[in-house]
Amino acid sequence: MGILLSILVGAIAGWLADLVFKRFSFSIWLQILIGIAGGFVGSWLLGNDLQVMLGLPELLARILTAFLGALVILGIVALVRSRQNG
Repeated sequence: MGILLSILVGAIAGWLADLVFKRFSFSIWLQILIGIAGGFVGSWLLGNDLQVMLGLPELLARILTAFLGALVILGIVALVRSRQNG
């Protein structure tokens, strides 16, 4: 996957994950980084399973995988923050 496509997938996935975790409201650059990192985490956790199981086009499967990985990252961040505050 090319660098521009990775950035596009990361931007979409990070933006969607930031919408789910409304309390963070990250900048667009941080959303892209979270989305790209989410792509790595999601592909490590799921591999190519979403595309195979759901029969999705490759781009949509990559966005969904990165989104789920970004949710995992933001969920961990939320847990760490709540433990520090409580």
